[in-house]
Amino acid sequence: MSEQLPVVLITGTSRGIGHHLTRHYLDLGWQVCGCSRGESTIDHDQYRHFALDVGDEEAVTAMVRDCGRSYGRIDALLNNAGIASMNAALLTPGRTLESVFRTNCFGAFYFAREAAKLMLRRKQGRIVFFTTVARPLRLEGEIAYAASKAAVESITQVLSRELAGDGITVNAVGPTPVKTDLIRGVSDQAIQRLLDRQAIRRLGEFADVANVVDFFLSPGSGFVTGQVLYLGGVEG
Repeated sequence: MSEQLPVVLITGTSRGIGHHLTRHYLDLGWQVCGCSRGESTIDHDQYRHFALDVGDEEAVTAMVRDCGRSYGRIDALLNNAGIASMNAALLTPGRTLESVFRTNCFGAFYFAREAAKLMLRRKQGRIVFFTTVARPLRLEGEIAYAASKAAVESITQVLSRELAGDGITVNAVGPTPVKTDLIRGVSDQAIQRLLDRQAIRRLGEFADVANVVDFFLSPGSGFVTGQVLYLGGVEG
């Protein structure tokens, strides 16, 4: 494998935003290391897949180190993998909270920690976390999901300061609802109520998310770190 091509590690690549971003960066000539709980849904010479649970610290560590050995570098990490739970707070059991945090928060942290270790060797890198507009909009019925993403935003901002002197930027993008499995069980009425709270009242598209990620990964964005950018005109 060529060490000259940039390498991006993307979590949650089997479907939705992660799948789209994987295709996007493969089309741009990047080498991609991806993961999901199941087998690969992508067949490409420059794609390497790992089947794992992102909340499994040992598995994450092994994957990132394997990618580092194989490619000799990791230029960017897109911490996309996530799960949601739509339920009223008083009906949310502890096991649901633990599951959501394990994937959305702990898993994202494990990947960022291990990828940053490799990036430090070259004193450069880009880390992008994924949050949600459910956090600033304080959406009812999404307490576990919104709380886990609030933690992700804190990790983004603290880690950005810890790595700022080493050429590594850390930012987060907060998509509005996009047509993925994550919102499959949400009623049309609930989606419309959410859209009515956005400045731009439409569903997000994969290209909207890729546009922001492209900006964060751009060589010209080395002075941009610790930022959380919500789509659709939602304010933090």
